[in-house]
Formats: sequence, C-alpha cells, structure tokens
Amino acid sequence: MTTETIEYQAKVYIYDLNNCARENGFKPEENWQLSLATSQEKKDIEKKYHPTVSTKVLPETLGELFGQVNEKLIQAKPEIAKKFDGDTLYNKTNEHQYLVAFNPKRERRH
Repeated sequence: MTTETIEYQAKVYIYDLNNCARENGFKPEENWQLSLATSQEKKDIEKKYHPTVSTKVLPETLGELFGQVNEKLIQAKPEIAKKFDGDTLYNKTNEHQYLVAFNPKRERRH
C-alpha cells in the first residue's frame, strides 16, 4: 500500500470519526481513544463501548495508519495528545489487523 493510499485511508477514517461523534452528540471535551486490535479484541471493545468505529487494515500498514490517524486527531484537538508508547505499536504481532476508536467515557449499558 502506498503512502498516498494510507493518507487517504486516514482521512476517510477521521471523517467517519467526526460523523460518528456528531451523530452521537459528543461534547467538545469528549475524545476518541485509538486501539490496535485482533478480531477478538475488536469484538470485546464493541461489546463494552458504544459507539465504536473500526477498520480492517493489513498488518504491515497498521502502524503507519495508526500514526497518521493519531496525528490528525492531535492536530484537530491539540489538548488531547495521548500518551503513546511507540515501541508498543511496533512490537504488535501480525494478528493485530484492526484500528478501533472508542470513547472510554461511553460504556455500553446492558
């Protein structure tokens, strides 16, 4: 996948995040948290939080897409710069294939 394709995918993902936030009435202080996930971890996040926005990505491009989306989120809201350990991202195994965004303050009610 080319860098341009990853940049485009990041823009589309950010667009989806903004639409979902608007549709679900996010307040200005509410923010997305990004996570790299396996198929099972994605299901677990979706069971625990609502809303979630996820996309399936080739494992070899997941790190780059994560970085671009995270950077765009920080540019949009500089006050929400997340603590992030870059080593953790690159030590993930190939089984991680999803980028999942969720709001940790919005747990699903059962």
